[in-house]
Amino acid sequence: MDQGVNFYIPACALAVVLIVKFPALLRGWRVPMVRSVNLALALGGAALTFSAPPTIVVVNRLTGVSNFSAPLVYVILCASSCSFLVLIENWRADSRHQAATRRRVRRWIVAYGLVGAVIIGCFVLGEAPDERLSDFDTYYSSTPFIREMIASYLLAHCVAAGATTVLSWKWSLEISKETRKDSASTEVVCLRRGLVLLVIGFGMNLFWGIVKLTGAMSGSRQLNEGVAPVISLGALVLTTGCLIPVFGPPFIERVWRPWWAYRALNPLRRTVRPAKGVADQPALLELPWYAGPEQRLVHRVTSIQDWMLGLRPYFDDDVRERARRVAEGQGAPESEAAVLGLAAMVRTAAADRARGVKAGTERSNRAVGAYREAEAEYRDLAQRLSRALLLVPEPDAHRRTSAGA
Repeated sequence: MDQGVNFYIPACALAVVLIVKFPALLRGWRVPMVRSVNLALALGGAALTFSAPPTIVVVNRLTGVSNFSAPLVYVILCASSCSFLVLIENWRADSRHQAATRRRVRRWIVAYGLVGAVIIGCFVLGEAPDERLSDFDTYYSSTPFIREMIASYLLAHCVAAGATTVLSWKWSLEISKETRKDSASTEVVCLRRGLVLLVIGFGMNLFWGIVKLTGAMSGSRQLNEGVAPVISLGALVLTTGCLIPVFGPPFIERVWRPWWAYRALNPLRRTVRPAKGVADQPALLELPWYAGPEQRLVHRVTSIQDWMLGLRPYFDDDVRERARRVAEGQGAPESEAAVLGLAAMVRTAAADRARGVKAGTERSNRAVGAYREAEAEYRDLAQRLSRALLLVPEPDAHRRTSAGA
């Protein structure tokens, strides 16, 4: 079983992905792209499973044919190579040229179907009586018909790996030219990163095929066995490259960004949160332990807004204005200086609330008006304030500045 770990682990990973995507497959079976993705994943997992030495032994025993696993694995590998070619063709297909895409897909399927037929025919005509679990290619590299069978599947694999590498690379270059990195959407960024991984994965497959072909033709068993882990690692890279464009955008939008924003609000939450026992402290709903990042972010933003309402009587517009002028005098841009002024005001207000000292009504009203204007201007004001709180000095420093002025 230890010999099959390198094959079974990535195969199990592919199986988990297929199970997760199965509902989407049922809903979108008529969509060529959906079928292509699932077929490529299924054939990739099957190739890894049937290439494992323990599986080879079981198949040979069940069929009663020595080395029956060899043509079976070769045919599955060719089908897997073809499925990735079809996947790339359907993935980058233009809606205006669907007929041309279908023609190319049919050609690839017919070509690799013929290769599969050649593999089966060569195995039937040849003789391979000695069971070989890991060195079949090198052991029978000089046997008539078996030699042609080995060369056929390796050449077909190399052609598919080379073609998919070139197609993925060209597509990634086209996307890079059409969109600037700083203005690209999440979908485009994930697609570009997925294509980079596909190029790496297909390149690893091409390297594996070339080395295997060289080892088989030269009869080098060491060369054949040394490159074995590359195919399983390449399968994981290819799977990741296929899944990033599919699952990457929703993960970023619904998990990563909400969680990042949630963590970024920590300084502001600690500043505006009232101490226990403070009068008029708003009652907050308890957050369930199973809450996701989006729900946690909404709860934190709501809590901060409620606490900020209780902090408004302590706002002091003089503190805000002084801190803003100091920031501008130090060369800060106008928008940054405005946020730094609000952050200094919030920190001072929190300190005054702890001592029970309220600002004057006029100064408080002006400060609330400035805060509302900033809320209307900056949609991410809470995060800006949270970052600015790490830069503003302690409240006593504002008062010393005021006294000096």
